[in-house]
Amino acid sequence: MATATAQPTNGIHPHEKQRDGEASGSSSLDIAVVGAGIIGVMTALGLLHAGHKVTVYERADDYFEVGAAMAFTGVARECMQQLNSSVLEALQRVGDANRHPMNRYWDGFSPASKEAAQSEESLLFQQSARELDYTGCLRSVYLREMAKSLPDGVVKFGKSLESYSEEAEGVELRFADSSIAQADAVIACDGIHSKARRLLLGEDNPASRPSFTHKVAYRAIVPIADSIAALGDDKANNQCAHMGPDAHALSFPVAQWTLTNVFIFLHDPKPWPDPHKMTLEAGKSELTPALSKWSPSIRELVEKMPEPVFKWAIFDMADHPADTYARGRVCLAGDAAHASSPFHGAGACMGVEDALVLVSVLETALSKAGRSSKAEAVSAALQAYSAVRLERSQWLVRSSREMGDIYEWRYPATGSDPAKIKAEIESRSRNLWDFDVRRMVAEANAECERMLKLGGKQ
Repeated sequence: MATATAQPTNGIHPHEKQRDGEASGSSSLDIAVVGAGIIGVMTALGLLHAGHKVTVYERADDYFEVGAAMAFTGVARECMQQLNSSVLEALQRVGDANRHPMNRYWDGFSPASKEAAQSEESLLFQQSARELDYTGCLRSVYLREMAKSLPDGVVKFGKSLESYSEEAEGVELRFADSSIAQADAVIACDGIHSKARRLLLGEDNPASRPSFTHKVAYRAIVPIADSIAALGDDKANNQCAHMGPDAHALSFPVAQWTLTNVFIFLHDPKPWPDPHKMTLEAGKSELTPALSKWSPSIRELVEKMPEPVFKWAIFDMADHPADTYARGRVCLAGDAAHASSPFHGAGACMGVEDALVLVSVLETALSKAGRSSKAEAVSAALQAYSAVRLERSQWLVRSSREMGDIYEWRYPATGSDPAKIKAEIESRSRNLWDFDVRRMVAEANAECERMLKLGGKQ
């Protein structure tokens, strides 16, 4: 693999960087990243760019991402550029921006014919796409493209975390294969079912495990010609949301407009049978009762989906949010900290912000440590990261769950009223796009300096 060669950017000012990612001097750390998913690899690239030595421990035998597609906002891409420009460059190589200048929300329920469904009369409302400014990609493609910038040997596969303990000389990690590793700091990006979260918060803590949102998603990738046949050329070539009672549909082009990523979301009042298995194969016939009265276009789009489809139970951390993302020299980031439902389209974006803050506060802690020990500096940095990221990331988790009900006309304050739905969505979305990345970094660094004065204690 090629070595990352990104240049320093505003917000991150590395000391004594080495081209091969090896650290030197007292201004660097030996950091363990748990999990080689998108946020784990992204965090590792940011840390390497800042001059740290990084080892990524991944329990799988290769890079693996659950889910077909994802999208990143303009704010997330700004964070990527500050973190390590190779992260953004990888996205630009494999991602697609929306062609239409507006995000449009359509009535998927009422139109009685395909012609009506494809016409402007089924448009409920629209909003400018400029602010959120999404770039979409296939998850697995982006992960592998980004991982090309990691130096050889950084990722250790087949390493399933079993436990850790903090020692005077560092954090000791113990893996299922009986191997042991040590690091100055641990950043856990091991996903929604995070083992590190259970270790950090405690097995009996309700915040250690995600909860079912009572939403399920049927997802598939179809040729874009099939989505054009069902939805029409205009809808198929742009991000497209269809609303209706107890269900909604989302589709958008990927792979340079050759494929369409399709999600059909349904409200499911029943408990999910197996919290450890979130994805199942299912027949398309499961969708028929819920969509039997929907427009012909949506029913035809479902018919274009391959058999079987993947049924995804949507879990999140809304019911029992963590009270902290860090203890001592160990922290959680991305879904391990604040797994979200997909209804804001910003869960992964929160992880990008996490990565930038972590790299920045570690830099600040080392440069401002004074007489503090390395352990105190790391602890101060991670507590500052947690303090700054808790409110925004947990707002996203709560609001995203409510957005699912808004789309499905189940939210009492909006019902099926297009004007009220538009106002609610726009108000919430402003929290995502009206965001000052530089201010976030500055606040985190100031909190880190405050924590250093307290000796890195919570």
